[in-house]
Amino acid sequence: MTRLHRPLPFTFEDRTGQLSNSDFDEMYDRLFFHVARQPGHTSTKIYEMNNRASRFRSTLPLTRDPIVHLDFQADESLGTVSFAKAPLQFSIPMSRYLKKTAFFGASTTRKFTASDGRDYKWGFNLYAGQEWTCTTMDNGLVAHYDLKPANVRAYDVSGNNLIIYEPFAHIIPEILASFLIMRHIKQFNL
Repeated sequence: MTRLHRPLPFTFEDRTGQLSNSDFDEMYDRLFFHVARQPGHTSTKIYEMNNRASRFRSTLPLTRDPIVHLDFQADESLGTVSFAKAPLQFSIPMSRYLKKTAFFGASTTRKFTASDGRDYKWGFNLYAGQEWTCTTMDNGLVAHYDLKPANVRAYDVSGNNLIIYEPFAHIIPEILASFLIMRHIKQFNL
């Protein structure tokens, strides 16, 4: 009998489900990200962490540099996204980074060009059970976000998951940054 060995998708638990202050901890302890925004500031920062979030992380000072800056305008409109980790080191206006897929299309369906030169698109409520879905331009599944319904109980986990499929592991920071911008667009009806 032959067994198929398929790579495991990266399953990040979104600890709070909040847009600007959360931890994205991978289920198999491969990657950890912390998303933080200081009260009264317009910049959301993404940090790559060395270990899983603890209940004390939010009380400790961060001693590392963020890998991504999401700088929004004072009125919460789109600003600039900056990638600070090699080989991704560039800044671009968010409206140019995440473009609408159609001139009169929904604001919650946008595409971006990743560092691998390929285009990817995000959409809101495209498929049952997925709040957000990221696909290739020919509709191959890249990632999806599943927000736990309010009436479902979760024990020791948040129930909010960002799943990124292994063939796209090389662009995880870009997927996470574009995902957070998409949620911001939805939240502020941009």
